[in-house]
Amino acid sequence: MSRRPLPQDPMIRSLIAQARRAQVNRRTLLAGAGGGAAALALAACSTGGGQSKPTPAADASSTDKTLNWANWAAYIDEDEAGNYPTLEAFEEQTGIAVNYEVAVDDNNTYYGKVKDQLALGQDIGADTVCLTDWMIARWIRFGYAQELDLGNIPNVKNLTPSLQDVDFDPGRKMSLPWQGGFAGICWNKEAVPGGLASVSDLWNAELKGRVGVLSEMRDTMGLLMLENGVDISGKWGDEEYNEAIELLQKQVSDGQVRNIKGNSYLEDLKSEDTLAAICWSGDITVINAEAGDKWEFAIPTAGGTLWNDNFLVPIGSPRKANAEALMNYYYEPEVAAEVAAWVNFITPVVGAQEAAAAIDPELAENQLIFPNEQTLSNAFVFRSLDGAEEQKYQAEFQKILLGS
Repeated sequence: MSRRPLPQDPMIRSLIAQARRAQVNRRTLLAGAGGGAAALALAACSTGGGQSKPTPAADASSTDKTLNWANWAAYIDEDEAGNYPTLEAFEEQTGIAVNYEVAVDDNNTYYGKVKDQLALGQDIGADTVCLTDWMIARWIRFGYAQELDLGNIPNVKNLTPSLQDVDFDPGRKMSLPWQGGFAGICWNKEAVPGGLASVSDLWNAELKGRVGVLSEMRDTMGLLMLENGVDISGKWGDEEYNEAIELLQKQVSDGQVRNIKGNSYLEDLKSEDTLAAICWSGDITVINAEAGDKWEFAIPTAGGTLWNDNFLVPIGSPRKANAEALMNYYYEPEVAAEVAAWVNFITPVVGAQEAAAAIDPELAENQLIFPNEQTLSNAFVFRSLDGAEEQKYQAEFQKILLGS
């Protein structure tokens, strides 16, 4: 594939400016679906083991130049007309027509919709989908993802070294990161002028009834466990998890926590129903752009969680090589920089920071997009859970979620 020139023209600069003014983060565009979504998430916690793994579909990419990409909302560069500039450039370069579908509103609910087809090795209507580390681990464990031909992805050399070998996908044979981010704490700077430093600060008496936490178990429980001194990337078990779940239950029962939400938690911050929350990093950039510079994000003193959403090719996809061409394209540093300017999450592509600096030096210094070693030293990946742990811990968390 030919290399795209560095985007320095006024149109691209204008698009980036528009992005900063009018971003809508992929984790907030789709409002939570309430109890129905929670019930579907519980159903999706099934371990799914005990059956033979399906067979990968035959690849028809050489004759079928189409591709279906399922992703989260507002998780790619977009212009005012609703077009995706980098994706249009990919189509022009490769001749592959891409159907980009905003199909993922939550890891568990998306999985709940497609798991039966996956188990049968059927085409789920997506040739690549971007999901979070722990859900990727589940798909790989069940045999629901196809092995990548890294020979079709030479730009994989640009994958940041720390993500090249992960426990759920050694050697990155089945998945490649799309974007990453932090979970930490945020607060309304007018209502909480002294700011917050730790998760424990969320339990201050003056914030009673005005605190929100995330419905993503690994982020909320990860932060609570870190506050308790647990290395969430290392060895821990029921004792450490139960100590944190009991603390969360107490804060909910005592009325300190107002709500536990996913996509819609920013609306509570904007309405000031909540004044502080456990939150996702890029979202605070968005809310400040939309509603004024009123909120601040921080990684807690005890640490924040670090996550990635990843490309994979579902087992029933007949267009694997087309998906690999897409991954290769988005691992070009200049393209990765364009996307990062819009989504304000961490790009996994080495060289993207230098490309971003050529567009906007301030962008290249944004620690939420291009974190340095000091920032990363206080961020931790929630360790992979086996099937039994995942079902047990998620069920315990969902009990609190459904009762909140």
